[in-house]
Amino acid sequence: MKKITDIPEAPNPCLETSLSECIGASLNYSQEDVMGSYLNPGTDLFRRALNSEIYVDKTAMIAELNKAINTERCCVCVSRPRRFGKSMAANMIAAYYDHTSVDDDIFDKLSISKIPGGMKERGRYDVIRINMQEFLSNSHDVAGMVKLLEKAVLRDIQKAYPCVDYLMPDRLMFSLADVFSETGRSFVIIIDEWDCIFREFPHDEKAQRMYLDFLRDVLKDKPYVALAYMTGILPIKKYGTHSALNMFTEFSMEHPDRMAPFVGFTEEETKSLCQHYGMDFAECRAWYDGYSFPGCPHVYCPKSVVDAMLSHRFGSYWTRTETYEALQVYIDLNEDGLRDAIMKMMGGGRQKIDTGTFQNDMTTFHSADDVMTLLVHLGYLGYDSINEEVFIPNNEVMKEYVNATRQGGEWEIVSSAIRASDTLLAAVFSGNEEKVASGVESAHLETSHIQYNDENALSYTLSLAFYSARRYYNIVREMSAGKGFADLAFLPRPRHMDKPAMVVELKWDKDAQTAISQIHDKQYGEALAPFAGRLILVGISYDRKTRKHSCRIERV
Repeated sequence: MKKITDIPEAPNPCLETSLSECIGASLNYSQEDVMGSYLNPGTDLFRRALNSEIYVDKTAMIAELNKAINTERCCVCVSRPRRFGKSMAANMIAAYYDHTSVDDDIFDKLSISKIPGGMKERGRYDVIRINMQEFLSNSHDVAGMVKLLEKAVLRDIQKAYPCVDYLMPDRLMFSLADVFSETGRSFVIIIDEWDCIFREFPHDEKAQRMYLDFLRDVLKDKPYVALAYMTGILPIKKYGTHSALNMFTEFSMEHPDRMAPFVGFTEEETKSLCQHYGMDFAECRAWYDGYSFPGCPHVYCPKSVVDAMLSHRFGSYWTRTETYEALQVYIDLNEDGLRDAIMKMMGGGRQKIDTGTFQNDMTTFHSADDVMTLLVHLGYLGYDSINEEVFIPNNEVMKEYVNATRQGGEWEIVSSAIRASDTLLAAVFSGNEEKVASGVESAHLETSHIQYNDENALSYTLSLAFYSARRYYNIVREMSAGKGFADLAFLPRPRHMDKPAMVVELKWDKDAQTAISQIHDKQYGEALAPFAGRLILVGISYDRKTRKHSCRIERV
């Protein structure tokens, strides 16, 4: 098998054939003749997705791209976390626009064919499909990567159009312009893993700028570009107020806008898969739901959902594709307020952030907000764009935070509370009030980490202390119940209905019996009746002067 570095030089243009004959031949080549490694790759890669046991139809996304094609908004960048279907989408887009596959009926039964006008752009373009990581992996540096990329794509271009009079046959930008000028054929350019440069050369600003300038020269304001589609993990890199690629419309985990339904699996898609495979949808939601966007409030990690369905077992699948150290690197950064925010979110809370200063790379951090914004793009945090808050999205991702903090050190308080959570939960089940009070006291986080001075902070501590309860319960803070809001409600998921529901009420400088009385007076327990036949009421108080906790437990 030839290596990518063995690609021969592009052939010289044909001198014997007339241009009109050459163009005619190019437009009427059989699929085998004109398909290349990078030019017009055909439908094979997308067909693999269709042939898979689980395929979720996302072709409606093409209708959104059709709105942009041949307009001033023809440059689109869609970023999302690893294993969220980026490459599959790139293969789908390539198969749709590729003129060599126009006779293939691959889209005839998919959702794009049912959208009015959805097939109008089908098979009308030359498609260039590039995986940038492939070229970077076969190069020593970014300059070598760019040279290799041009050489590979030009080989396909000049093979398909041998009779074009190329001004500079070794330059991609000029060669594409020459093909368009002489044939009128425009291009759909698809770049997968566009941001690999910033992940593998995170500190080489000179190389990053050179790469961005190359993309700008090839894509910006070029009449031969009908559509430029880039996908990766990171949004487009910013240098201060300047971006070399400011012509792109961006859709990211921060603001996916109309691309939100295509970030992952929607709730309806996931529920349908659970029904088909006989899997508990409530359990699936607890494990993999949590990414939420305006107009699309429930988005699931596709990698995890597919693997859970096929293995018929819920567990960690997406997070296994990368070691917990990847997360640990970022949460261990010494940015002011970061550790407090992480602990707050591990306790079920949300953190207000400002995403505006993030420079869209993996090294330039000026604040805790910058680090947390990166974690949003990596999929380790969900983002509520309306309230500008971040949070840990689901149980699978929460387990990764637990793994990353398990090493102790500055995280020892969190790690210790989590290790003791099984004992604390067992004490509640057995009605051992003294042991529960003692367990909560042991989990008491130092004021240097979370300002432990109100019931809200106490609830974060308790959520962490009851970490092991997540195996059986959905834990809801400030749940609307009866005549008010229960501080913490533990709702058993359908497959764990043998467990009692629990209401935990917290009191500051009042006794624990007052907390129990409030549960009765405001009828919190009645609101939980549909969730379980048994109910445990837990009242916990904290005395600010003595720094002591007390507990009362009742069974209903």
